[in-house]
Amino acid sequence: MLIYPAIDLLNGRCVRLRQGDYSRETVFSDDPAAMSKRWVELGADRLHIVDLNGAKAGKPVNGPAIRKIVEASGVPIQLGGGLRTDDDLAAAFDWGVRWAVLGTRALQAPEWVRSCAEHYPNRIVLGLDAKDGFVATEGWLSVSRVKAVDLAKQVCEAPLAAVVYTDIATDGMMSGPNFAALASLQAEIPLPVIASGGVCSLEHVRKLMQSGTSGCIIGRALYEGAIDLSEVLALSRTASRLDRRLL
Repeated sequence: MLIYPAIDLLNGRCVRLRQGDYSRETVFSDDPAAMSKRWVELGADRLHIVDLNGAKAGKPVNGPAIRKIVEASGVPIQLGGGLRTDDDLAAAFDWGVRWAVLGTRALQAPEWVRSCAEHYPNRIVLGLDAKDGFVATEGWLSVSRVKAVDLAKQVCEAPLAAVVYTDIATDGMMSGPNFAALASLQAEIPLPVIASGGVCSLEHVRKLMQSGTSGCIIGRALYEGAIDLSEVLALSRTASRLDRRLL
């Protein structure tokens, strides 16, 4: 299983939110590029970045910080937050980002996501941020009446790289992933599923591996020292069956 240390950017700093609440931020570093190097030095071979300002504004905001992370880390980067136009995607890829996560626009225009996947095969990731099973958008400030699994089914035949599933109730809460929701999604679509939210122990990682989850994003647990990245990577790499779309 692939492990993605998370770097969430807010006003150029590395932060973590609780349940996506912008008023409940914890700042972990004023130098996100240095933080990215730290995770790589511990063995990370990829990173997951979220432009929190961009998610709220509807357009990329932390471009300079993202470029510095790409240059400093030297590993493939997965980026989400505010990517809602063709120009946004072109800019992100020009910064050196490997995969672009599309969430809000996927709900608004699933046909656009399919066309993006056709244009950038295996470089577009569907971002499903769910609250009680329903898709949340605009930086989680709005919850739709569309079920996450139904949105995934609308686009899953396109050449997407993966689906990132984030359960808002568990994100940043150190309470464990929503295993039931992940299993339900994996049973319904053919795409690799990357779990996000609540992972804070080796047992959580082991359980995700046993369930066939393709990847796992870990944030607050790494920053607060609840889980050791080297140990997580050692455990995850005991299984070598990986989807080529995520390499």
